[in-house]
Amino acid sequence: MHCSSPKMVCETKIVADEHDAIPGSKKEPMMWSAASSASGEAKDVRREAVFIREFERGDQEEVRRIFYEGIMERIPNTALRGLGQQPQTQFLYAFLTVMCFFVTKSLALTCCAPLALMGVRYYYSGKVIHSYLDHALHTDMADIEAYYMKPAGSCFWVAVLDSRVVGIVAAQGREDDNTVELRRMSVDSRYRGKGIAKALGRRVLEFAVRNNYAAVVLGTTAVKMAAHKLYESLGFRRTGQSEDYRLPGMSRSAPERLFFQIRYSRYRLQLREE
Repeated sequence: MHCSSPKMVCETKIVADEHDAIPGSKKEPMMWSAASSASGEAKDVRREAVFIREFERGDQEEVRRIFYEGIMERIPNTALRGLGQQPQTQFLYAFLTVMCFFVTKSLALTCCAPLALMGVRYYYSGKVIHSYLDHALHTDMADIEAYYMKPAGSCFWVAVLDSRVVGIVAAQGREDDNTVELRRMSVDSRYRGKGIAKALGRRVLEFAVRNNYAAVVLGTTAVKMAAHKLYESLGFRRTGQSEDYRLPGMSRSAPERLFFQIRYSRYRLQLREE
């Protein structure tokens, strides 16, 4: 089990609303083959055609840039949007604000308390996510070729538009349970809305089918609902959720636990029964 050769590059035409080739969609059964996507290549190729190919050493700089920028977006998303998913934290911050009034008897300080709490929350979100980013850039993202391209059952792809790398995704095989994990999916913010992420996801599913994996799994801390809807549109089903997930690089100090919480969701797409 390994990546296809460079001559077998998957050239996928992007159609943002195209659901027919997606496993698990209403129009197609969960099981599918590479031939279904290949049949579409004979059709007209639109001017904005995105091609999915395997990672090459010269892609390293652009891949790391897209990954870095995608992770950095999580700082405001986690600090601000993420609070909307955490009713217990909202209650705690409201309680601290009320306590500020009883202790200080100052309406001005009390009004500033929520802003101060959000500022500290933003600081710790940045601290934790920078630690996670540093960890990733010194492990698998430091040497993609060695981590994903050489091991059997794993691979890394880039999406190319107008000769420019605009998206990334990885697949890491797990022999213990015969599954492949979808990892590191990210699209350059300037090229979103073109169906690139969906095409990258389909490439991983195609890889899993060709290599006879039983299922594709993934874990995500994405706050935006668009990411979750994308996985569901590809056929994934949520199998679990944790409200107290520990990102690599976290110290789990008391301030981190108070001002940084993140929801971790697990998804699975069953391709065949074992």
